[in-house]
Amino acid sequence: MSYRSDRPLIVQSDRSLLLEVGGEAYGSARDAIAPFCELVKSPEHVHTYQLTPLSVWNAAAAGLSAEAMKAALTDHSRFEIPGNVLRDIEDLHARYGRLRLEKAEDGDLFLHAEDDTLLDQVANAALTRDLVGARYNGSLPVPVANRGEIKRALIKLGWPVEDLAGYVDGGPLEVVLKGELPSGAAFGLRDYQHDAVEVFHRDGAAAGGSGVIVLPCGAGKTVVGIGAMSRIGRKTLILTTNHTAVNQWRRELLEKTELTEDDIGEYTGVAKEVRPVTITTYQILTYRRRKTEPFVHFDLFSKNDWGLIIYDEVHMLPAPVFRATADIQATRRLGLTATLVREDGHEDDVFTLIGPKRFDVPWKVLERQGWIAEALCREVRVPMDNELRKRYVLSDQRQQFRLGAENPAKMDVLDALLKTHEKDLVLVIGQYLDQLDLVAERTGAPLITGKTPKDERIERYAAFSSGEKPVLIVSKVGNFAVDLPEARVIIQLSGTFGSRQEEAQRLGRVLRPKADGRGARFYTLVSDESTEQDFAQHRQLFLTEQGYAYEILDAAAVIRACNELDASRAGSDA
Repeated sequence: MSYRSDRPLIVQSDRSLLLEVGGEAYGSARDAIAPFCELVKSPEHVHTYQLTPLSVWNAAAAGLSAEAMKAALTDHSRFEIPGNVLRDIEDLHARYGRLRLEKAEDGDLFLHAEDDTLLDQVANAALTRDLVGARYNGSLPVPVANRGEIKRALIKLGWPVEDLAGYVDGGPLEVVLKGELPSGAAFGLRDYQHDAVEVFHRDGAAAGGSGVIVLPCGAGKTVVGIGAMSRIGRKTLILTTNHTAVNQWRRELLEKTELTEDDIGEYTGVAKEVRPVTITTYQILTYRRRKTEPFVHFDLFSKNDWGLIIYDEVHMLPAPVFRATADIQATRRLGLTATLVREDGHEDDVFTLIGPKRFDVPWKVLERQGWIAEALCREVRVPMDNELRKRYVLSDQRQQFRLGAENPAKMDVLDALLKTHEKDLVLVIGQYLDQLDLVAERTGAPLITGKTPKDERIERYAAFSSGEKPVLIVSKVGNFAVDLPEARVIIQLSGTFGSRQEEAQRLGRVLRPKADGRGARFYTLVSDESTEQDFAQHRQLFLTEQGYAYEILDAAAVIRACNELDASRAGSDA
């Protein structure tokens, strides 16, 4: 067996990969395997990745060949690749597209495969036999109503379906992109945004029209959505996370296209307008009076002749919307997200019901190209005092997490960081409202939570963006669709346990390039020697996979550096 000491990767027969961190070859190896492997652990010196069926199928759908995957492993591996891993890559990759869902001229759907034995398996498996009809001309008929469910069932059997059944046209709607923004600046899709739209559309072929575009926060996912609307030219339903996002989509559409106010409807708790472009929220779609009653607003999916449905922040899609999406597989579907990570394990539902990953650009690539700001991530370890430590050790795990998250000693670190960055626009974000109320009282900065009225939110965001109020405190409502381009610093006091997607979204709040060219700063305050510290390691996995490294700082060092900076400033003033 050959041995190459300069290669940082070790590939093991259980399809796990160990990547040594820190050497010259680390970065290129990480970038090579990330498109088809999933990072599962990231301690200081060796990161563990896993080659999974879904990671291979997403890469296959995005156009990565099995040969390219095998070459990436071979080029960076210290030892010879186990033969079973290379064979597994070939077999898994070959499974994508072995089963094809196609439409006959009369509109009936059929499941095709070159392998009769595979069709026999589908016809007889408990998960699928009730979803297909009897064999006909070497194919299995699929009732139109089962289009989503057959794909959902087959991926659980290890057979991802390539859906080539095409889509209904939907009502026509001309969406013309402007060449100039209201500010006078030129507007047009960036190269990667244009590529994302074209990969999704595929010139109108049946192989296009559904799937997910993965781009960092601040890279213009909304613009990609608008570009897809222009390319397809059909009535569009846009689903997003909250009312702030509804307003942002409306603003972007009016700024960047020739659509008018009359073309765009808002379907929320405030208004129920159904227009050629209608923007709604996941919350309104999943509203029902009682748990036993149907969802009141699901008929929105059939209220208009939609030719495209856009799922903004698709990784947040609630389970009931998955069920509705299974019924509308004949409508084009575009998912937009910064990360395909879902903490509930429903990534396979995104793959089957929205579509596979079609386009993905690593965060660091766009950073190097100047499309997103360079970011420095720092984890500040904050000790607990003796009294809090005693309460902590006597509590259950869930209460331990909250005690660590609300550690009062974090306030001194927050004071120091706010003083250090007193000339920057700073977002302070956290999970617990009591903690955020305390910060608002301590700093005098405005606070936005889920209970803040719409008009007050708009006023507070505007005061922050203008610099009138340079510190803004936000609850988890700030995780998504908050467009604050000049925000440079984010201080995370607490989060939702080990949520990787939340960590990525929060960093994304400060990734828009700054007018002065300076980079962004992301601080996460974590109680030392606590379960919060363990959860923080899991939260950071996705960003570590994207190439971000967390510098670990002690709270005392942060406070000391602030005091030294304060003394230096005082000396300069003197």
